[in-house]
Amino acid sequence: MGTDANGLSPDLRVLRKDDWDKWYDTLVRGFGGVPESAEERELWNSLTEFDRSLGVWDGDECVGTAGAFAFRLTVPGEASLPVAGVTMVSVAATHRRRGLLTSMMRRQLDDVRAWGEPLAVLTASEPAIYGRFGYGNATVSLSAEIDTTRVGLSVPDGTDDVRVRYAAPADVLDVCEAVYARLVPARPGMLARQPGWERLGVLDPASEREGASPLQCVLAERDGETVGYARYRVKPEWELSGSNGTVIVEELAGLDPTADAALWRFLFGIDLTRKVTVRGRPVDDVWQYLVTDPRRCHPRLRDSLYVRPVEVGAALAARTYQTPVDVVFEVEDAFCPWNAGRWRLSGDAKGASCERTADAADVALSVRELGAAYLGGVSLAALGAAGRVRELRPGALAEASLGFGAGVPPWLPHGF
Repeated sequence: MGTDANGLSPDLRVLRKDDWDKWYDTLVRGFGGVPESAEERELWNSLTEFDRSLGVWDGDECVGTAGAFAFRLTVPGEASLPVAGVTMVSVAATHRRRGLLTSMMRRQLDDVRAWGEPLAVLTASEPAIYGRFGYGNATVSLSAEIDTTRVGLSVPDGTDDVRVRYAAPADVLDVCEAVYARLVPARPGMLARQPGWERLGVLDPASEREGASPLQCVLAERDGETVGYARYRVKPEWELSGSNGTVIVEELAGLDPTADAALWRFLFGIDLTRKVTVRGRPVDDVWQYLVTDPRRCHPRLRDSLYVRPVEVGAALAARTYQTPVDVVFEVEDAFCPWNAGRWRLSGDAKGASCERTADAADVALSVRELGAAYLGGVSLAALGAAGRVRELRPGALAEASLGFGAGVPPWLPHGF
């Protein structure tokens, strides 16, 4: 880190509990300075893992922040892998171009390695920042604005057997979490929620409703069992021609096709509304295959989870591969040089190993591209076509690309 006008270097250290308020105020200022509600602030204080958080101090002033939540992430093959969820990263505008961010990233990745977590993951406020530290965009999320006056649903048989009923979001939190937990192993990219994180889904500050209702919830039930839930808001609007309200879907989870269909049918049919907006959904979200007119749904994609292999061998060995692979990767990783070099990956749908080797390389790529492809949502072949991955043995890239694929597209269900 660079020195200040007095020749002093800012102090990078693990966050102390009594420094949290200054640390968090620095973060809030870095993201625009709009104060959060007391409820939000209390939640993030309770979720902060102090021994995994860093602050940079210039005297008594906090000028840099970074944290790393201890998460478990589903990877292809349904394994739950310990990962570092990088978050709350900021540098004060007064301290730009002094290497503070690089210093925090350096310390953080060293710590993650020492903790034995083979992956670091993050969501990027500015995507251009994190590529130089080895993070690759591994998932995308789907958003849409659906004109429910022109778009209907064709639901599967059995949908009428599912009952949908209202429930207060906080009162059914445990029931909803049980549904969510059953879905986590089935899709790469999903996070097993640690104690306390369930509160994030029902956080409902009035300042963020933008004219919409407080959070609402419905449960989907069949034969006395909860098989799904939806959390949403309604934003009423009126024109001379009548009602023009919007249903804003915050979260939806169903355990089977009829549960999903019943929830979507309910949301499409709410009185005095003409539009349903969804955001942050998986790219294969089921409503796309139920709607009668996809052209009036206006889907769009956005980058979501960024993945960074911290220990290449352990990370590649932790997941399975949908077709057999036996490929030597030449990995470039200037920021974490312990990953650089050749790695032989051998694996299939039952398991894998990944060890250092002196054998000739079959495929060359940077750790950033390896992270992008890791969850199976980004094709190694597509990265090769873009010039981001080089094939050194004919046929090796196709072999690796097929193996890395996932039967279900990866999805990050919520930010952190």
